[in-house]
Amino acid sequence: MSDYNWCHGPECHTHKTQDRVRGVKGNKVLRTRKVKITQYNRNGGWQYFCSQGCWNDFFHKYANECRNIAPRNEPLETPINVTTETYQNWRGDDYQAKEIQIINEGVRQS
Repeated sequence: MSDYNWCHGPECHTHKTQDRVRGVKGNKVLRTRKVKITQYNRNGGWQYFCSQGCWNDFFHKYANECRNIAPRNEPLETPINVTTETYQNWRGDDYQAKEIQIINEGVRQS
């Protein structure tokens, strides 16, 4: 397996930067950047894009196809309990704050 991926940005090869210039005099091209796979990007989408601009270009071009992979026709919901807790600030004054607790199959989680 290679330690690099080619950037998937659809316009990456058109950006006029020096690091994209390849070839000899009279036969030069702008080439898509390579993206090094590291421990920081290995498990995410950043291993396929050289910049946020290329990431955005990809999404704008393929957004409908991405949505069609897993269409959402109904909202997702998470059952919760909302309680009001009383706390004291650094001067000893009482104040109230709402606490949201997620309910997971009858078991409350904090």
